Amino acid sequence: MDYLLAIDQGTSSSRCILFDRQGNIVAMAQQEFPQYYPQSGWVEHEPQEIWQSQLATLQEVIRKSGVSPSQIAAAGITNQRETTLVWHRKTGQPLCRAIVWQDRRGEALCSTLREKGLAPFIQERTGLKLDAYFSATKLCWILENVPDARRLAEQGELAFGTVDTWLLRQLSKGRVHATDISNASRTMLFNIRENRWDPELLDLFGIPAKMLPEVLPSSARYGQIDASIAGHAIPIGGVAGDQQSALFGQACFKAGMAKNTYGTGCFALLHAGGHFCVSENGLLTTRVAQHQDVLEYALEGSVFIGGAVVQWLRDGLGVIGQSAEVQPLADSVPDSGGVLFVPAFTGLGAPYWDANARGTLTGLTRATTAAHIARAAVESIAYQSAALLDAMSQDVGVGNGEALQELRVDGGACVNNSLMQFQADLLGIPVVRPRIIETTALGAAYLAGLQAGIWSGTDELSSLWREDRRFEPAIGRDEACGLMEKWNRAVRQTMAV
Repeated sequence: MDYLLAIDQGTSSSRCILFDRQGNIVAMAQQEFPQYYPQSGWVEHEPQEIWQSQLATLQEVIRKSGVSPSQIAAAGITNQRETTLVWHRKTGQPLCRAIVWQDRRGEALCSTLREKGLAPFIQERTGLKLDAYFSATKLCWILENVPDARRLAEQGELAFGTVDTWLLRQLSKGRVHATDISNASRTMLFNIRENRWDPELLDLFGIPAKMLPEVLPSSARYGQIDASIAGHAIPIGGVAGDQQSALFGQACFKAGMAKNTYGTGCFALLHAGGHFCVSENGLLTTRVAQHQDVLEYALEGSVFIGGAVVQWLRDGLGVIGQSAEVQPLADSVPDSGGVLFVPAFTGLGAPYWDANARGTLTGLTRATTAAHIARAAVESIAYQSAALLDAMSQDVGVGNGEALQELRVDGGACVNNSLMQFQADLLGIPVVRPRIIETTALGAAYLAGLQAGIWSGTDELSSLWREDRRFEPAIGRDEACGLMEKWNRAVRQTMAV
């Protein structure tokens, strides 16, 4: 029983990774699945396409590894968060397409609730800004707009879940309806201070409590993968939302440690220990993935468009044919030529929270080329992340011994050395990349392994973390501050549009 299976369900693809007990990757499989954009601001997934792609990668990774399923001690699940699914409880048939975390159709309801002065009430209980990003307004929309949904929900015939809950249902052949605290804390229905679904929030959003899954610690017994799926029953011992899972996989177990994940979006988390605080700088307070049933929190900031800006250069603007071409094109010029790209395609997340902002390119001249735009696009990822981390430093208090000492990085874009160096330059602290950058999946494996008794605790997991490369700041703070001021000016122009 020397292996751990990580089921990693992301926004654009599903993956499975098999790890050994040292945290090394044994085998990996990945499959993309379709994205649907029915109208402006709407983003959807087909639940069965999520499941079929995940099932295919699970079976492929076992086949590629040559490992017998009976040798897998446990499986962990990590997933895109906030994405909202509803299905018929008895049959498992989805009621409609999943509404993806990027979807903005809930903004009208958010605006109404803001006008009623309810935003502080919601944030005090959930740690979240009142925004369409989270699951509550998405679920509300389904109940109000899908025929017969509310009647069926009130009769107890419908089940709600985020992607982890959907996968648990499928993997267990309908035996499990559960989620973990990290995913529950992203629904805007869960009281993260009292560790329970909040009755007043359910009333506010009109959500029948009987739709909701059971909430467990991130490392717990979640049933098992049915033997018919993998050829042998495999215990499911860990579940965590992707960003909390990455924080765990980066061995950021103590207050003051931080990580940033560079994926479709960018997600920075700062471990805050047992201290709950409402951010004064546009950040979220969320629950961390935990292997014990104690209250621990993190400050989080989300960049809606991170690596997705490269996809837009490829698919929308057509300046590159493949995503891998972006960095050679960006490196072909010494700088962006004064061009700044604010990719607010679906509004701006933390620390700005402007749902109506839209993307802008500023500083264009007749000398501007596709290379300058590509460089500005890549640099926008670092600029947005720097703004998040600056807000975190303000919340924890610069100079009180808790300010960031280093930033641990992961996600697909962290292999871009030029981007990581620019990130260190803007932040003025080391940016550290681990040997294993698949930390989201690794966190799920760690959580499952703790439940299975593979590892004794977080001290043992910390000893497994290994540094690959450290990027030290190469410019002075005055120059970095000057660059950030230009960026902030471009953001203000975007928000004024």
